Amino acid sequence: MRKAGTKQQLGDFQTPESLAKKIIKLLKIQYRILPDVILEPTCGTGAFIRAALEEFSPVRMIGFDINENHIKTAQKSIQSHPHLENITIKQADFFTTDWQNILANISGYLLILGNPPWVTSSELSLLNSQNLPIKSNFHHRRGIEAITGLANFDISEWMVLQYLEWLSHRTGTTALLCKYSVARKILLQIQKKFPHTFSRTIYLIDAKYYFNVSVKACLFILSTDGEKSRDCPVYSDLDEPMLCSVIGERDGFMVRDTIRYEQGRHFLGQDTRYIWRSGIKHDCSKVMELKQISSHWFINGLGEKYQLEKDYLYPLLKGSDIGNGRVNQYQKLLLVTQKWVGEDTRMIQDKAPKTWQYLRDHESFFKKRKSSIYNNKPPYSIFGVGNYCFNGWKIAISGLYKKLNFYLVFPLNDQPAMFDDTVNFLSFETEAEARAIFDLITSDPVLEWLDSMIFWDEKRPITVNLLKRLSLDNTNPTLPPP
Repeated sequence: MRKAGTKQQLGDFQTPESLAKKIIKLLKIQYRILPDVILEPTCGTGAFIRAALEEFSPVRMIGFDINENHIKTAQKSIQSHPHLENITIKQADFFTTDWQNILANISGYLLILGNPPWVTSSELSLLNSQNLPIKSNFHHRRGIEAITGLANFDISEWMVLQYLEWLSHRTGTTALLCKYSVARKILLQIQKKFPHTFSRTIYLIDAKYYFNVSVKACLFILSTDGEKSRDCPVYSDLDEPMLCSVIGERDGFMVRDTIRYEQGRHFLGQDTRYIWRSGIKHDCSKVMELKQISSHWFINGLGEKYQLEKDYLYPLLKGSDIGNGRVNQYQKLLLVTQKWVGEDTRMIQDKAPKTWQYLRDHESFFKKRKSSIYNNKPPYSIFGVGNYCFNGWKIAISGLYKKLNFYLVFPLNDQPAMFDDTVNFLSFETEAEARAIFDLITSDPVLEWLDSMIFWDEKRPITVNLLKRLSLDNTNPTLPPP
């Protein structure tokens, strides 16, 4: 048996009694659920169990949790219940429990309740937690996507998909608390695996009030009852629910506003000429980003002054610069060691010996970089670099800022501007072309369509994958053929 870890390790946010009662009443009154069995695979201290027993008793209740102290609290809280013989509360590890054996002994309408851990697989790995499913490429990402972090997933997402697998062969409902971003990922997985099995509804909740965490969260209800639509209504709250939006899967991805998306769907397409890129990734900012203090003297993030050649130094605009519209001036220079990924860096030694010595002086910083993308690459390698970086005119947008603001970026000090990897951009050889494309991208219909797809609660709401959905040929059919 694995030992229970800390609250942080397990993403352990106990459900308040008041919230559990609201949810159970909603299920009983609004959804008219009359379960034969209630199962809570991560019952914690038992708030849902107690609330469910008040509304649905007598009913068979089964609760499990990895935390021994939580189980003791839950058991103690129901020890005087008149139908105690119908209640089973035990310590168990979700990832090693024989669920098929448990489910084989359950018949009738099944209600699965819960508040699964609000934590990701990478967060647990960083904490050396053992409370993880067997490692796999959960979302079947391509190699580079897995390497750069896209294969990371929320533990609750993995667990809830197990719940749905169980319910796909019987009648029942699952009602659970989770991050809103997790619910959206699950909806996309449902459309792939169980497109016609579940009705779906989301109620937003105030996670700051109930759990003292700054994250957008929700009650997520999935049921074998009700209308089996691929779309999911999102309501404002549990007390006086008002319809906020209808989200759903379109063309293989989730969109925030299905109606506005459909109105602009003709913009969708693959563009072969104008390819969105992310800025340069180097994971060594204290060494690679410098300020110029005189003609050939520079100071790095360590406060060290060096005399360097200018051959490999370019104006740097960071995500915060782009996000705040500071595109006409720069504070720092970026040391760009390659013109394409994998280029031999040893030529720097002959062309710019002082720069080479500077890199050698800081070799230990490069060796500390953790990302595997630098493995078996030339020394001082960077990533996300190509000939496109050295075009003078660009259209850029910050991926981290919660606004859909594109900016034209011109050469700075007669050099092409470089971006960090939080910036997404297009590059052009001429100013005229850059201006023409900028006018297309910033037109109201295109901005409306892009906005319909963006979930602004995401850590990085504007991604290259999102922007790549826009075909500029479809935006303006008068563009000349490639």
